[in-house]
Amino acid sequence: MAQFTLPRNSKITEGKTWAYPTGARDVREYQVYRWNPDDGKNPRLDTYYVDTGECGPMILDALIWIKNNIDPTLTFRRSCREGVCGSCSMNIDGTNTLACTKAADEIKGMVKIYPLPHQPVVKDLVPDLTNFYAQHASIEPWLKTTSPTPPKEWKQSHEDRQKLDGLYECILCACCSTACPSYWWNSERFLGPAALLQADRWLQDSRDESAGERLDNLEDPFRLYRCHTIMNCAKACPKKLNPAQAIAQIRRMMVERQM
Repeated sequence: MAQFTLPRNSKITEGKTWAYPTGARDVREYQVYRWNPDDGKNPRLDTYYVDTGECGPMILDALIWIKNNIDPTLTFRRSCREGVCGSCSMNIDGTNTLACTKAADEIKGMVKIYPLPHQPVVKDLVPDLTNFYAQHASIEPWLKTTSPTPPKEWKQSHEDRQKLDGLYECILCACCSTACPSYWWNSERFLGPAALLQADRWLQDSRDESAGERLDNLEDPFRLYRCHTIMNCAKACPKKLNPAQAIAQIRRMMVERQM
């Protein structure tokens, strides 16, 4: 029988249970993943009790309340608080989503919060997305043209502009890619749903003149074809986009140019 050994410091242990807030009337229990790379210890789950009467309705509000009132060492990313920047993406109640747009009332019982899955952890709820951003850069996400630059702007019809709907709205939160099993096992070679959605955004742009070069860049057994269309990406996307559909469009373009 095969035996497997978990990597060092990978087993999650029981963490600290912090004090119940005094004078609170409505309290919500949170379990939060904690890991500090400097202490050499295993990750743990700390338990906090949040006074919901003193913080806003979103999960991010609760995390900020914990950091301000209980444990200032708790580490997480945040910025816009409007579901636009993608900074506060994490795994909440078993689903990848944005903490700033996830309401605590949508979750029954204890709220469990982990960093995005299958990514190296920098600290606590902060994943290392270096590879994710490098893959996004590899698809060259900018307008590439060979025609002389017009005096004012590159014009586009309303019909052509509508082809970009459902593509340009991606905020690079990584919720989709980190929910994809193919990306878990092949993240060094498979570009993943987010990068391929962005690739299709430029392939569909009528102003871009480098479709052939872009398709050549994607023509690889791993970069594009590891997608098995299980739709985890579409389910996880907080912006309700469909990366699987974008990947299918790229594959169709691959076939059409060979006909």
